[in-house]
Amino acid sequence: MPHATASWLVDNSALSFDQIAEFCGLHILEVQAIADDTAGTKYTGRDPVRAHEITMDEIHKGESNPDYKLKMLKGPEPVRRTKGPRYTPVSKRQDKPDGIAWILRNHPEISDGAIGKLIGTTRTTIAAIRDRSHWNISNITPKDPVTLGLCSQRELDALVSKAAKKAGIEMPTDSRLDGDREALIEELRREREDNARRIEASLKSEAELISGVATILDPFSNNKGEV
Repeated sequence: MPHATASWLVDNSALSFDQIAEFCGLHILEVQAIADDTAGTKYTGRDPVRAHEITMDEIHKGESNPDYKLKMLKGPEPVRRTKGPRYTPVSKRQDKPDGIAWILRNHPEISDGAIGKLIGTTRTTIAAIRDRSHWNISNITPKDPVTLGLCSQRELDALVSKAAKKAGIEMPTDSRLDGDREALIEELRREREDNARRIEASLKSEAELISGVATILDPFSNNKGEV
């Protein structure tokens, strides 16, 4: 939310427009418009300090030195899984059999040990679902474990790819949407650039208009048209 963050910094700090624009990834004219209340949209300020994006000490450094470039705080390091069984919240545990059944049906090449690590279950449970001797087999419906929240799509894709490679199965490559995806990205990039140019041109025209009006109204200006 760069515009909301810029609005907060304008109202709550003595940072220069250049510093705010660079920190928020905006054009300086956009910050100027926010400060002058001439922006097309009114933004509610968003405190970047409470959002742990910057500290007050960093803001004070910028206030004391207009040439200082603000440094954004790094986000928290992603939690990496350690060895051992996957922990599954209690609310999700009843979905495990459905996820296991989906993998057994759609990816029989994945070993029971790999399924156990991915879903956080035992080989006994997997075997019972496979041979349909599970106590609740009548109520088990195969469902994508990613949709159920039992694992991430990246983890599942990596496991499927590894199992397929080990089994000598060639994974199909679907490139039908590659061209469409690239075209969409390019179109979105063009729209963003066009919007930025329009905003800049609009703000520049408005600034020139205000400057021209101020010159006309200046009683000390040399106006040759005066009588």
